[in-house]
Amino acid sequence: MDKFLSGKFLFIGLLFAGLALYPLVASSYGLDLVSKIMVYAILAMSLELLVGSTGLVCFGQAAFFGIGAYIAVMLSPESESANLLWLLPTAILAAAVYALFVGALSLRTKGVYFIMVTLAFAQMAYYVVHDTKLGGGTDGIYLYFKPILGSIIDLNDAKVLYFFTWVFLVWTFVFLAILLRSHFGRVLAGIRINEQRMRASGFSTYPYKLAAFVTSGGIAGLAGFLFAVKDGFVNPEMMSWHLSGALLIMIILGGLGHLRGAIIGAFAFVFLQELFKSSEIFGAFSKHWQLGLGFTIIACVALLPKGLVGLPDVLRKRLYGSRPRDAQVALK
Repeated sequence: MDKFLSGKFLFIGLLFAGLALYPLVASSYGLDLVSKIMVYAILAMSLELLVGSTGLVCFGQAAFFGIGAYIAVMLSPESESANLLWLLPTAILAAAVYALFVGALSLRTKGVYFIMVTLAFAQMAYYVVHDTKLGGGTDGIYLYFKPILGSIIDLNDAKVLYFFTWVFLVWTFVFLAILLRSHFGRVLAGIRINEQRMRASGFSTYPYKLAAFVTSGGIAGLAGFLFAVKDGFVNPEMMSWHLSGALLIMIILGGLGHLRGAIIGAFAFVFLQELFKSSEIFGAFSKHWQLGLGFTIIACVALLPKGLVGLPDVLRKRLYGSRPRDAQVALK
């Protein structure tokens, strides 16, 4: 068990170290792309807390993401940079408050009804910004000056923004890893496995699920804030149900039930998306990049039912077959 855990954390540690060193060799395009992937990784981990750890399939994550993004832009002055110290917590809090409202109602339902209620609330938020002048309507709104923290942090600098995002990626992973190994996390795991048995054991499951839902919404708001600051622009499409669907694909592709799977899935999904969009590689077929992406994801799910985190086990099985563990050790 210790060997297994050390292997997992060695991998994620090397990944974080590689991301920290990447700006030394990255082009401006590469820096922007990896910043985008890290934001999606944070967002995917927020959904992993619900789907993989609690068993709640939520189709409303894009709404919390969008709220964090819109708050970041709407509360920023047009003539100067906002103070990061209050703008970031406000964006997170706004997303968490909406998650509290949505969760308080949707968690009264189960199964497909829960999915549909969360989707309905997400679409409500989408049409509020899409069909009204709030937030610029369909045109969206621009962030003219990115937030700063005195002379310490200036997010107008691409490398500063990259490392700022990296810090929150690491923080989100560590925070959720500790949370899921706590008593609270073990209760969530029990709810995922058998909620009825947890209730019979004396646990009131609703407050635990609501706390997980609000935490997930707050982290999604953090991701939305980072995305808005990175792009300097927000529009209603970032609150569309398509993003919620893409997030589900990311965590399934990476490996459901694993935080590192959410990170790997985000990297794999965006990489494949950019790959199939490349006209230099696929020529005219790049216009139909969704087909290539779809077939590749189907193949990955079919060949790797545990996701990309299960790839080492699949390779080990192919290499050693069904030989006893002692024989495998002897071959090493």
